[in-house]
Parts: sequence; C-alpha cells; structure tokens
Amino acid sequence: MRYSLNPNFTKLGNLVSRLTQRQPNSPTPTMDKTAKVSEKVSSVIDQSDYLSRDLSWLKFNERVLDQTRRTSRTLMERLKFLAISASNLDEFFMIRVGSLYNYLDYHKQRIDYSGLREVPFRKALYTNAHQFFQDQQTVLSEQLLPLFPENGLQLVGYEQLTADEQIEATSYFDRAIYPTLTPMLYDYTHTFPVLLARVLIFGVVTQSPDAVEQNQRPEDDEDRQRLSFVQVPANLPRFLSFEREDMIVFLPIEEIVRQNLKKLYRNVEILSLNLFRIIRNGDFTLDENDDDEVDFIDEVRQKIKNRRLGRVTRVDIETNSNGEVASPWMLNLLKKRWEIDDLNIFESDTLLDFSAFWQIIGHPEFKDDMPLPHVPVPPLGIGRDKTDDIFEIIKQRDLLLHHPYNNFEPVLQLLEQSAEDPNVLAIKITVYRLAKRSRITEALLKAAENGKHVSVLFEVKARFDEENNIREAQRLQKAGCFVIYGISKFKTHTKLLLVVRNEGSRVVRYAHMATGNYNEDTSKLYTDIGLLTTNETYTHDISEFFNVITGHSLPNEYQYLITAPRDMREQLLKLIRIEADNAQRGLPSGICIKVNSLEDKLVIDELYKASQAGVPIRLVVRGICCLRPHRVGLSDNITVRSIVGDFLEHTRIFYFHNNGDPKVYGGSADIMVRSFDRRIESLFFLADTRVKQQAILILSYNLRDNVNAYELEEDGNFKKCDVLEGSEAFNMHQRFFDATEKEAMDARLFDVEIKTADVAKLEEEYQEGAERAIANI
Repeated sequence: MRYSLNPNFTKLGNLVSRLTQRQPNSPTPTMDKTAKVSEKVSSVIDQSDYLSRDLSWLKFNERVLDQTRRTSRTLMERLKFLAISASNLDEFFMIRVGSLYNYLDYHKQRIDYSGLREVPFRKALYTNAHQFFQDQQTVLSEQLLPLFPENGLQLVGYEQLTADEQIEATSYFDRAIYPTLTPMLYDYTHTFPVLLARVLIFGVVTQSPDAVEQNQRPEDDEDRQRLSFVQVPANLPRFLSFEREDMIVFLPIEEIVRQNLKKLYRNVEILSLNLFRIIRNGDFTLDENDDDEVDFIDEVRQKIKNRRLGRVTRVDIETNSNGEVASPWMLNLLKKRWEIDDLNIFESDTLLDFSAFWQIIGHPEFKDDMPLPHVPVPPLGIGRDKTDDIFEIIKQRDLLLHHPYNNFEPVLQLLEQSAEDPNVLAIKITVYRLAKRSRITEALLKAAENGKHVSVLFEVKARFDEENNIREAQRLQKAGCFVIYGISKFKTHTKLLLVVRNEGSRVVRYAHMATGNYNEDTSKLYTDIGLLTTNETYTHDISEFFNVITGHSLPNEYQYLITAPRDMREQLLKLIRIEADNAQRGLPSGICIKVNSLEDKLVIDELYKASQAGVPIRLVVRGICCLRPHRVGLSDNITVRSIVGDFLEHTRIFYFHNNGDPKVYGGSADIMVRSFDRRIESLFFLADTRVKQQAILILSYNLRDNVNAYELEEDGNFKKCDVLEGSEAFNMHQRFFDATEKEAMDARLFDVEIKTADVAKLEEEYQEGAERAIANI
C-alpha cells in the first residue's frame, strides 16, 4: 500500500476522532501480548517477604496517575498529573530499567527482592509497565479528551484547520521547521544514525529508485525498501495553537511535519510514515580513581555524552485505528538493530509523550484553571516570615521550617544577610540541586566578593543536574570560593549550612539542616523540613562534619548527628531494637517513620522483628516500599501508607517512642542501601521540645489524612483511603496552613498505656540500660 498525502487519509487524520473512537475495555494486541505473567512467576512474587523495588515504583506512578481521575480537580490539574506520570515513566526506563539491562547485557546475575532472577523479572516488569502505559492511554482518551471542548480547547488534526489556519501552519513549517529537519538514510552505504532519546522521530520507508526503474513492487522484495529517519526538533513548541472565537485549538507539531514531509523527499515515493520515540539507558556510575578533580569533571561530562548512545530500553510507536504499526518491516529492523523484542515496544493509539501537555497547561488562556498557590504562613513560633535581623531570630530559639507551608525566605535571608554582613567570617554549605536562577549561588558569589571564606561541597553527580551543577560550581570557584566537586566514591546528599559570625566577645555559629535541597523553586512544591539553630551541640557537630568532607578529620562521635556512610544503618537498627526490648518488657513502644523510599533489607528485617515483639509501627512511604505489611506472623503490627496529592512529599522524619520520651530525627536520608553505603547523608536529632512536637504533628497529620492517602496491602497493592460516612475529610495539604502551636504541643502518635500493675518497677529496672543505649547512639 502506497502512502497517501491526501489530508483526509493521513495517519492521524482527525486526531480527536481517532482518540474518541477507541473502544473502551476492548482488548488490543498489545494488551493480549503483555497482560499475562506466568503462574509460577506470580507465585514466587507472592511468597517473598519483600516487595520488588521496581514493581513498587510502578505502583507509586499508578498513584500519581490516579490523581488524573479525581473529578474534584480541574482539567489542567489532571493534565498536569498525566504529564508528571509520563515524565516519571521515562526516567524509570532510563534509570531503573537501564540498570536492569546493565545486568542483562553483561550476563551478570541479579535476584530481585521479589525472588525473581533477571530474565523472568524483566518479563514481569515490562508486563506491568505495559499495563500502566495502556492505563495512561485510557485516561486520556476516555476521561480527559471529552472534557476539552467544554474547557475551551481542542486537539485537532491538519484537516480540521480552516483554510487560513492551514496556510499559517504551512508557513510555520517552511519558516521554522523545515530548515531544522535532516533526513538520515540507513542502507548499505549509510551507517545507522544516532537517534536521540525522548524526541519524536519519523521512520520514513521509501521505494528504492532501482525498484522504480525495474518496475517492481517494493513490497514483493523488501530489499527494495529504503529506511530513513527524520527527528522532529525538540526545541520547538510541541503544539501550534490557533485562537478561535470560543476555542483554542492545538495542532501537534508532528502533524505539521507529517503533512509537509514530502518536501524532504521530492520525486521519491513514500510507502509509510512511522512516528516513534525511544528511551535509552541513562544509568551510569563513575569509576573510582585517584586522578585530580579536573579529570573527575571530565569523566562526568563524558558519561553525560554517553547517555546519547545508551542502549534502547523502550520504543513508543504509534498505531492506526486498527492497532497496527504502519511498517512492520521497519519495526523488525529496529528490533534487530537495538537487540530488543516485543516487550520493549509500547504501541500507542493516542498522542506520543504526554509530557507535551505542559505547554497547554502553561498557556495564558488557561492560567486561571490552575488553583492559585496558598500564601505561605509564618513558621510556628515567630510572627512573620521576613525579619530585619535573621540572626537575632535564630539566636532566640531553634526554628523549624515546614515547606511549602512556611516560606523558604528565612534560609535565603540568612545567606544573603551573611554575604553582606561584615561580621560574618565564613560560610560552608553542601549543594545537591539548585534553582535555575539561584539566589543561593548569587549570595555565595557576593560573599566571596566581600572577602569571606566560602566552602561549597558541590555534588556534580546529582542525576540529570550534572551539567548545571558543574557550571555553577565553576562560577563559584572562579569567584574565589573553595569548591569541592563531590567525592568520587560517594554522592553527597546531605543538606547542611554553617555560618560563622564574629559577635564581639565571641564567635557564634548559625546552622541550617534540612531534608530538602537548597532550591527556592522546589521548596514551593516539595514538602520538607529545615532546622535553623545556634545550639552549639549542632554547630559543633556540623563543623566536625565539614572537616571530615573537606579534609581528613575523623571525629570519635557526633552528639546530635547520625551520618552515613559511617554508621547510620547501625544507629537506626539500635533505635529499633530499643523499641522491641521495651515492648517485650511490657513498656510502651512505637515507631513512626516518614521517608520517600524504604528498601534496605537489614532495616526491614529489624522492623519485622520489632513487629513480632509487639511494637506498633506506622510507616509513611511516598514511593518505593519493599516491606510487606500485614503478613501474619511477620508484620502484623506494621501499617504503610503513601501520601500523593498537591505537593510532592519529600520530608524524612524518624520517630521512636522511647518509653514516653520520644527520640525524633529529621534528615536527608531514605532507608535505602545507597543512602547508607554509597552516599554522604545525615540525620539530625530534634532536641528542642517545641521543635520535636512540631515534627510529631507532621507525622500525626500524615496518619490522619484521608484525602491523599493510600494504604499498602499485604499483596503489594495500594488501596485508596476513603472518607468514611460520618467522618470529616482531612486533607493535610490544606490543614498544615492552619496548624497552631497548641496543636503541635498536644500532638501524640502512640498512647502511653499502663499495661501492668508493676510497670513502675519495670521502668526503674530498665530505664538505666535504655538510657545508656540511647546515649551511645
């Protein structure tokens, strides 16, 4: 069949019609091909005491996608979550699936937490990913697209444009698109081109000129077909928009290219056009070496370049209304070239790459359809966000900031005031991710210009921010800052800031410790806590910590910090064991932990033992959770919930009941092998009673939420928490703006119950040993 350029018969034709004609719940070849996992594989997964890290991540992205089904949200909000789920899935295939292929391609053995070896696990993983991909398509075509017209917008195909609009689209192609397009032929005289990841690509199958001369049918002889590729420029807007009287219509750029592609193939017959995109392995680790930092930076840059050539882990390709790919011949050729199979092929009968919807979400016409962000409230304990003298505020009391409910401004003000203050002697900071136009960088540059000592540990290996971090670090270094480009063996993930100030009779150190990055942009979107203090125990520990990472100091112990890779895992294990001992002795106990990910087997096993000892354990895990709750005899006393809603949950808090005198920590680390063994991390003890109670309130709200919460069940699935009849909806993403200091001081996580008549005697016998154990920590 020859490819027709008649607009009425183009591949997409009427885009909206094609999407809405999709039959709900009708099986497709892709679904048939990927929906079955063998009974044996399912049995292995079900019997394991651990949940798969990667399958658990897919469950997290399902919770993100579930936000698109919430009819209480506006259409733009729902499109936002659809776009986020698409970006998440791309990164998952770049990193986690890429890591799996690092084992498969080099024939290395790997056993997943589910108990599956690498080959059957790949099948299980891709089967679940295919189902998620299909769920995305269904959400768009059946739930969101029908809402477009009533919200004043529409996705259109070329033939739905008016005559004037078609002229404008053609002019746009000739003026802006055509000069950037380059057909890349692949045949016996041309090598296979390097195709970029995450861009739209047309695979163009044409008829060989030899076949024309010999008057042969190319489909009768596949050798007569020629394949070339045209990459759609990624730096142009995905949609061309047209304003009509009561509607804004959006024409995808690929439809403009499709309509005009013949201009690149003059006097050549096009047999088929195949739109697709690829995801490549983006996972890399740096080799340990003893070279200087210049070589280290060069190595990072080389690894970034190598991402362009990473092995293909996924191919998204469009199908027609019959669920068929335009050229099976081309698809088979790509499979052989990239050493992939049907599991790697994700067929789509809707738009490719849903992250494109960010352009529509950001359109000025729909600005009012996104809820206005809530105005931040002052932190508990002070009357206003901005003060004339941040130093005086911090000296009065420890101050806990809870973002985004509290402004990030006090941290910025501390740095900016320090940069200008003639009494400030030094600033030391760890940097992982920065805002694009960072006030942090500008403050540090100003401080260096003003002659202050500025030390910056800049982690250049922060994934996908490597280039930006290298650029910003070199700016600081040129300004005279002492810059450490990370430590090759470890990734610096801790968030610490120290300001040294001469105040006449003494030198005062001001510290900030946080769970989140020094990024004023994400502080408006991520929930995090940060502690501002002049407490000398904290500042001494942080000074010692900076001496470790900038020099060769090896302190014997920290008072308020728990650090990795030094002993964080072991310290957490001890705290868990103390709770188990308390429970076995009949004393009150309890553990409540809020993290992004829970994966470390040693900690999971200790939590299992504590559960069996009778310790009530409440876990709040946003994303990956490899612990299996509610398993009889193993984890009866453990509950796990995940909060997914308006803000991205990023706060890490560790609570241990400690027989009624809670030990509470915040910090940068999740419960993961990489956090304990391959990263520089820190947890900070919350010593101040008011601050500790505020952290307990945060945990309490997380456990009360019934709007954004999902409960993890024994089989690894999550169940949405519902507002029970007669109960009040509790949305913590709204309630935190109204939290009071009284609520914080009254907050409790576990009731202290008198379990036996002689509990006083038990306490007297045990307290001394418990205090010694905790003091050692």
